[in-house]
Amino acid sequence: MKIVALGGGHGLYATLLAMRRLSDDVTAVVTVADDGGSSGRLRAELDVIPPGDLRMAMAALLSADGDQRSHQRAAVLQHRFGGHGALAGHPIGNLLLAGMSEMHGDVVSALDTLANALGVRGRVLPMSVSPLQIEADVSGLEADPRISHQISGQVAVATTPGKVRRVRLVPPDPPACDDAIAAIDAADLVVLGPGSWFSSVIPHVLVPAQLAALSATRARKVLIVNLAPEPGETAGFSVERHLHVLHAHADRLPIDDVVVDSGSVPVGREREHVERAAAMFGAALHEGELAVPGTHTHDPGKVAELIDRLCNSESGSTKRKEDA
Repeated sequence: MKIVALGGGHGLYATLLAMRRLSDDVTAVVTVADDGGSSGRLRAELDVIPPGDLRMAMAALLSADGDQRSHQRAAVLQHRFGGHGALAGHPIGNLLLAGMSEMHGDVVSALDTLANALGVRGRVLPMSVSPLQIEADVSGLEADPRISHQISGQVAVATTPGKVRRVRLVPPDPPACDDAIAAIDAADLVVLGPGSWFSSVIPHVLVPAQLAALSATRARKVLIVNLAPEPGETAGFSVERHLHVLHAHADRLPIDDVVVDSGSVPVGREREHVERAAAMFGAALHEGELAVPGTHTHDPGKVAELIDRLCNSESGSTKRKEDA
């Protein structure tokens, strides 16, 4: 099974661990708008695509192999320099990707070369071949809730004390990654989320060519909703609200399955509201106990098990026959 997983940061990391339990043919498509920490520094100094989320995705694919050597290589990628000098805070993997991007003049070639050198099974690709910026319309920063402000930057969006109403990318029509588009077109399964909703999930539907590919692919499309709202971006959000804001940014995106943790959707009327929200995408709602107990982190084994059941269900088989 050919799987494409879209997202960024820790959410995509967890998804990749889950998807590698189902297939060795996994492609990660990663957001490229980070402007904080090591990625922000390298982006500003070298004008490269921010490498942090790309590094994390590669480390996830290595960690999923389960053998000691792969774990050691993942640990090397993730190791951050200490101290107080120019290297302080930089992960080794970020420096490797930034350097190889300069050498190759092409981030996709740099990613493929590093993956081959490390023995990564699967592929890591950027959402766009150009570094992007996120802008958001935010209310609640003043006493009058009707007043909206524009804030710029992924870190600012992720940490705002206000309510994010809408996000967009700068430039507004960014170039997609051709290899990512080809992977989506050839996929059997495409998974979007979980992750920071406005800065890691929604940006994937704001690249026009990628949204077109997601709409056109015959792959089964699964949306995994966050286990809990995040301070800043989605404070106070219900599962239903997560779905509504995604739909507001991509109202023609077809999705087959919306996957949620059973603890986040009470029975009764609220569940009916979530089912209606999923139906806006043409999707069916599926629940399961997906969290690592006592945390807001998805358990890769539980996620893999649920999605495996979906892919082997009668509805999944029927859909693929109809598309063939």
